[in-house]
Amino acid sequence: MEERQFAMLIDGDNISAKYIAAILNELSDYGIATYKRIYGDWTRSNAVKWKDVLLSNSITPIQQFSNVSGKNATDSALIIDAMDILYEGRVDGFCIVSSDSDFTRLASRLRESGMTVIGMGEEKTPDAFRNACSKFVRLENILETYVQDGGDTAYTSRGKKRTTVSRTAVENTIAGIITENENKGKATGLGEVGSRVGNKYPDFDVRSYGYSLLSKFLEESSRFVITNTPRGMTVSLRAADESATQVENYIAARVREAGPGGINLSPLGNMVHDAFPKFRFKDKGYSKFSVFVASIPGLEVRESEDGITRAYATK
Repeated sequence: MEERQFAMLIDGDNISAKYIAAILNELSDYGIATYKRIYGDWTRSNAVKWKDVLLSNSITPIQQFSNVSGKNATDSALIIDAMDILYEGRVDGFCIVSSDSDFTRLASRLRESGMTVIGMGEEKTPDAFRNACSKFVRLENILETYVQDGGDTAYTSRGKKRTTVSRTAVENTIAGIITENENKGKATGLGEVGSRVGNKYPDFDVRSYGYSLLSKFLEESSRFVITNTPRGMTVSLRAADESATQVENYIAARVREAGPGGINLSPLGNMVHDAFPKFRFKDKGYSKFSVFVASIPGLEVRESEDGITRAYATK
């Protein structure tokens, strides 16, 4: 499977360092970041938090001094580099990371040249930039998903040395690949699993977990089934011992027991995990536990007056 090449260009003036690992994690679903650059004035005191993040993730910082008040030299440098990369003809697309509408015209111009443009920004990002991209991704969403999948945000934000990625995180990634392919009506080959997991975690090596083969790593997991076909090995999700209906009934019962005040989603999630340890709501196609709960007939999820997200019975 030929990997698509992307240029990842980050506006460091309005993007927090806490998102970096989640950004790289998300982009690996689309292809390989052959260019990884971030633009900003690194002489500012608030830029020090970026140092370890850039080193550990091999991102090249591009210095832009703020020589004139009110003029954004960072934006101009990013746009010039983007056009230079476009004319070199060595990438299939761009990932523009910013919550600034100033890159709207750049995104439109890149798309006019046949480039895929993935925009990433916070919820505050103006519609103009969102709509100019081929796809726009909210940073708050991918950070939440990254943490749920076992991502180490402490490593990315404080430069902490990362140990081997957890097995749970790898398995969650593989389950997501299989679910994505199932939605497209296609099987998941063992080679695709190895390639895409390697894109997401460049230091992934089954030997770190005591295996010499990826197939053995998967066979000994309770979540996957390996099948030999004439065209090679395929990987699929093992049928869970607990059906989704059982879990839904359990959740509905706990919510109704809580009464009109509802139940906090965090302890509810822990209760579900304790009662059904093999159940994974993401294997059912949901990115968030709150969305899974809200899909259950007779339940709704909303933020209460004290700012806590709770599940309530509607009937």
